Amino acid sequence: MQLSSALTYSHTLINQVVDPGDVVVDATVGNGHDTVYLAKLVGPQGHVYGFDIQKAAIEHTATALENAHLQPSVTLTHAGHETLATVLPADQPIKCAIFNLGYLPGGDKTIITHAATTLTAVTALENRLATNGLIILMVYAGHPGGQAEAQALHDHVTQLDQQTFQVLQYGFINQVHQPPYLIAIQKR
Repeated sequence: MQLSSALTYSHTLINQVVDPGDVVVDATVGNGHDTVYLAKLVGPQGHVYGFDIQKAAIEHTATALENAHLQPSVTLTHAGHETLATVLPADQPIKCAIFNLGYLPGGDKTIITHAATTLTAVTALENRLATNGLIILMVYAGHPGGQAEAQALHDHVTQLDQQTFQVLQYGFINQVHQPPYLIAIQKR
């Protein structure tokens, strides 16, 4: 057996919690890979809400969804994930949300996620998370600004009430170039 990368493990967790008909969030759509993955899992009866501040990311994701014939089950919002509380229906429980923190692969590396906006989005999702639902954060800390965001996120999740949430951190610790790691927040 080989240990899974943090990214692969994120999909293992998603597969365990997301069912057809669920409502989920891709908080950083990027190139659309997770958005398409989630849309396939929730099917036509479910819904994916996707967010990104970069127009190119929204366009790439829209094309990927169109190619996979999955557009009807997805709402893409060209705005930062900190706005999700104003976009999601107020009474809608969220089964799963995924974040890929850092910058858009192949994009402008100066446009990054930030602790303040990420924590705003995470807190909003914690309040809407269904029982046994997950918030999955892929943390990329090896770029300028990444370590500060990672530390702020760590500080936040270690203070969550263990009676309400359980928090998992998963990632390799003996590899070069600060590989990404995963933080999963599950509502009890």
